[in-house]
Amino acid sequence: MKKDLKIAIIGSGTMGNGIAHVSSQSGFKTTLVDINKDQLDKALSVINSNLDRQIKKNIISSVDKENTINNIILTTDINDCKDKDLVIEAIPEKYDLKVSLFKQLDSICQKDTIFASNTSSISISNLGNQTKRPDKIIGMHFMNPVPIMKLVEVINTIHTSNETTDQIIELAKAMRKTPVQCND
Repeated sequence: MKKDLKIAIIGSGTMGNGIAHVSSQSGFKTTLVDINKDQLDKALSVINSNLDRQIKKNIISSVDKENTINNIILTTDINDCKDKDLVIEAIPEKYDLKVSLFKQLDSICQKDTIFASNTSSISISNLGNQTKRPDKIIGMHFMNPVPIMKLVEVINTIHTSNETTDQIIELAKAMRKTPVQCND
């Protein structure tokens, strides 16, 4: 997995900040996007606290923490996703909200950008069908708490390309996660 992969996570709640933590700690430049600046600040505070806990448990060093924090960019501007290789959606479990987001991303992102959803209850196929890139739509369902739990469900649709699946499996492994493939 190339370390220069550019990742955006949309939604800075419990799951989004956990995914950003793991992504940035794995060495990836990670843009955390939310419509609420206060929520972004809270997310960064949570990540800081969790990293401090890892330092106390001798899991990471203070240098590791500094590198992790330096890999995180906070923004309220969705247009900051346009040059990303992967966008992971971690917004509330509301179908219309997710469809609206995927359509917006579809119009601003590069045509080869992969969209992953962290949803646990909404059809990935239905989300993918709302875009012009159903072969680049996949589920990447992390377990909570993300920094601790190892399992990631990699959820394929009938349209998801093998290349997309392989890239997401490789990414999950680079994040020190255990990917398990399943179908939507």
